[in-house]
Amino acid sequence: MSATGVDDRFPRESGILLHITSLPGPHGIGDLGPDAFRFVDFLASAQQRLWQILPLVPTGFGNSPYAALSAFAGNPLLISLPGLAEEGLLDQNDLANAPSFPPAQVDYTAVRSFKFSLLQRAFQRFSGGQGQQFRGDFESFCQRSAHWLDDYALYMALREAHKDVPWWRWEADLVARQRPALERARNALAGDVRFRQFLQFVFFSQWFGLKNYANNHAVRIVGDIPIFVAHDSADVWAHQDIFTLDERGNTTVVAGVPPDYFSATGQRWGNPHYRWDVLARSGYRWWVDRLRESFRQVDVVRIDHFRGFEAYWEIPADQPTAVHGRWVKGPGEAFFRNVENSLGQKLPIIVEDLGSITPEVEALRRQLGYPGMKVLQFAFGSDASNYYLPHNFGHDYVVYTGTHDNDTTAGWFAGLGQAERSAVQRYLGRDGSDIAWDLIRLALSSVAKTAIVPLQDVLALGSWARMNFPGKAEGNWSWRYAADQLTRSHADRLRELTTIYGRAIG
Repeated sequence: MSATGVDDRFPRESGILLHITSLPGPHGIGDLGPDAFRFVDFLASAQQRLWQILPLVPTGFGNSPYAALSAFAGNPLLISLPGLAEEGLLDQNDLANAPSFPPAQVDYTAVRSFKFSLLQRAFQRFSGGQGQQFRGDFESFCQRSAHWLDDYALYMALREAHKDVPWWRWEADLVARQRPALERARNALAGDVRFRQFLQFVFFSQWFGLKNYANNHAVRIVGDIPIFVAHDSADVWAHQDIFTLDERGNTTVVAGVPPDYFSATGQRWGNPHYRWDVLARSGYRWWVDRLRESFRQVDVVRIDHFRGFEAYWEIPADQPTAVHGRWVKGPGEAFFRNVENSLGQKLPIIVEDLGSITPEVEALRRQLGYPGMKVLQFAFGSDASNYYLPHNFGHDYVVYTGTHDNDTTAGWFAGLGQAERSAVQRYLGRDGSDIAWDLIRLALSSVAKTAIVPLQDVLALGSWARMNFPGKAEGNWSWRYAADQLTRSHADRLRELTTIYGRAIG
């Protein structure tokens, strides 16, 4: 542990925030194929040590990676189809008839229809005897991952059979997970269950190929774990005892946050809360398993909504907004110490400590030695005491120009009132005509051990490139960049600033 309180595995470094879906590519959505490897090459050439992504999970409502169908599984839409062709499970004719997708946005409906038809074809060929070279690896994967994969694959097969009706509206014996009903379902849906297992095997085979490539180029992956999981998910269906549900699987209280910077009525996320007392009696086994898998998949984990471990906002399920709720104490330091003891290591965790942060939340973060977050777009709405201003924070933070929940920096600056815009200009000593790079320089020059910049700011893009509007249910998570947008000059400019401010590799 260093004198700053930050684990020494957080050296002075910088990186880029870009989700896999935002990569360019021919099939309507960023994936784990060649463009992902080219992005690693860009990071290495720009002397960036970190690639931060959003959750890799299969998305549910609104295509949000924070409303996943599983906390353990990977998103099949991210599978590279050319990668399957290289393995002999697709051929070039399969790929030749791809529809024309919009280059700057993900059309999730069109992508899902196109990709799943080809994923089904690849599975049929695999089932027919092709791909013998990795059949043993597939069986080993299924055995090693059975603790989450068996429930997930059955859940997805049942969800398909029920035409996406949420699990608490299935037949009562399936809702209650009675053993005879589960066995009947496994037998009746054996083909689809196997298909879901196959998709996970392919996803993780491709993902670890990309991660290893990144690590070999001195780039570490920063992953993201939402504290909560979706009500309609394999996790809640399979582990109903650890969530706040009634006997029919309906939520009794749900998660969210009270009114804040983002919303006057708060955010009613709708996730069930945990029964932390039940989890504690098991040694937090489900969470230990979740974090163990996460640290296999990525090098550093950002925990979203960290403040919920100190105290969380509990909303009665019948309330339409988050206004009427209450703070309830969370599991606190004991939870993290238990997880670290179970995994046998001091964990490289970044905590998202934005929003309504109390001295108790800050004390918990410091006790654990995890770096928090500072977002420069939040720094200019008051006076010189604003704790997001770089002269007010220390080493034990990750500084961002903005996050996936913010507007792009160019869009943010364009939308400021005159007084706040003037405050930004005076602080920077610049007129704001190159505002995205002004804030990049400010982030990289700060004392924070880690600086991370959304790719939209590297490209100096406006509000149209925003990734997410908190509280808005539809129309998010769709931005993509084009291959020709990211150039050598961007890498040169990043590398220069990274070198000047002591964040370069080597």
